[in-house]
Amino acid sequence: MAVKTPRGTIFGFLAPAVITLAVVGIVPLLYAFYTSLHFFNLTKLKNVRFIWFENYASVLTDPVFWEAMGRTFAMLLIALPLQIAIGLGIALILHAPGLGFLRLLTRLSLVLPMATTYAVVGLLGQVMFNLKFGVVNQLIGFLGIAPVNWIGDPFNAFAMIIFWDVWQWTPFVALVLLAGLTTVPSEVEEAAHLETKSWWTVLRHVQLPFLMPGLVAVLILRTADTLKLFDMVFTLTRGGPGSSTELISLMIQRVGFRAFDQGVASAQAIILLIITIILAQFYIKAFYKEV
Repeated sequence: MAVKTPRGTIFGFLAPAVITLAVVGIVPLLYAFYTSLHFFNLTKLKNVRFIWFENYASVLTDPVFWEAMGRTFAMLLIALPLQIAIGLGIALILHAPGLGFLRLLTRLSLVLPMATTYAVVGLLGQVMFNLKFGVVNQLIGFLGIAPVNWIGDPFNAFAMIIFWDVWQWTPFVALVLLAGLTTVPSEVEEAAHLETKSWWTVLRHVQLPFLMPGLVAVLILRTADTLKLFDMVFTLTRGGPGSSTELISLMIQRVGFRAFDQGVASAQAIILLIITIILAQFYIKAFYKEV
C-alpha cells in the first residue's frame, strides 16, 4: 500500500530551492526591469525618476549598441559551429570501438578546459600571446617568423577570443554528444554498419535522431553563454583594441559601472535576455524532436 506524503513535507523539501532561486534569480531580474524604467544614474541619485520606456528607445536607436550586438553574434556564428563540428568529431572517435584505456584518458582530459574559469583562460591567453614575451611568438620565432601582434591587432584579438572560447567549450559539446551516442541501440547501429560503409549515412539516419536532444541543449546553453560572455574577454583584451572585441556584455558593464547609467545598462540587459529567450525557443521549435 502506497504511503501518501503530506503536502507540507513536499513544500518543506522544495522551499529552500524555490527561495534560493527567487533570491538569486527572480528578485535581481525584477529589480533590473524596475531600474530600466527609470532615469537612474549613480552620480545623480537625487534625480532618479520614472521615465517609462525611454531607456529602451535610447538603446534600440543607439548604433553603438547594435555594433556590440553585431560583434557578439559574429562570434556566436563562428564559434558555435566550430564547437559543434569539432565536438561531434571527437564524440564519434570516442564512440568508436577499440580505443580501450585511451578513451578513458581522453574523457578525463576533456574535463580540464571546462574546469578552468573564464578569467584564468583570459590571463592564460595574455601570457601565451604576449607580443614580446609570449611563448607562441617565441616558438614561431624559432621558425624564422616575425612576432605577431595577437592581442593588439583588432582582427587578431577577435580571433583570439573565438579561439579560446572554442578551446574551452568544445570538450563540453563533445561530452554531451558522446552521451547522446551512447543512447543509440547497439543492434540498430550494428545493422546500419552492415548495410552501408558510409559513416555519413549512419550518422544522418541512425545516430543524428538520438543526438538532437543533446544538440538542442548545446545550442541553448552555448548561445546563452556566448551572449553573456564577459570574464575571458575582459581579462584578455578589455574590449580592445579600440572597441574591436567589445561584446554586448562588456558594453553593459561599461555603461553601468563606468558611465554609471544603471537605467540604460538595465535596459540593455533586459533586451539581451529577451533575445536569448527568443533564440532558445527557435532552437527548440526548429531542431528538437522526440526520439
